[in-house]
Amino acid sequence: MLIKGDLVELRAVEPEDLPRYTEWLNDPDVQWYLARMEPTSLAQEQRWHEALAQDPEARDYAIWYRGEHVGGAGFTDLNFKDRSGEVRLMIGRKDLWDRGLGADTLRALLRHGFDQLNLHRIRLEVFAEHARAIRCYQKAGFRHERRHRECSFRHGRYHDMLCMSILEDEYRAASHPRMGDNE
Repeated sequence: MLIKGDLVELRAVEPEDLPRYTEWLNDPDVQWYLARMEPTSLAQEQRWHEALAQDPEARDYAIWYRGEHVGGAGFTDLNFKDRSGEVRLMIGRKDLWDRGLGADTLRALLRHGFDQLNLHRIRLEVFAEHARAIRCYQKAGFRHERRHRECSFRHGRYHDMLCMSILEDEYRAASHPRMGDNE
């Protein structure tokens, strides 16, 4: 399956993609705001992706831009009874940060989540100080739900995490404004 954004394409993760993930996940700048903080070997990354591929509550995609693999994204904790899931994304190529690829990936994931996976609510967690990511999520329609105070210890101190979400009707209203709303 291919999920298309305006700039990116999301494709199934292939074994030949895994060395790039390993490289990115071992880069301190990329790793700074990710959930995983320890060095990662190629064998660990292979096991992680194999487990994810077998998990019925997950969808894993490689992000491609102009014919190059530039990051990873997907859903975890999919609950089809409650129609909810958590979204995640990472642009591993630092030279492509701040070019709109994360926002385009997020829009493609939301469209896929609401239109194809039939989700009602999509959530995420983000470090409270990660202003660039928060702006991206807010532009996509995510709303702040709660703050988990000092719940993550890294880089020598505790950090707050924000929980944000978007509901299907909020997504649809933002994607298809009624006539007259923008006038």
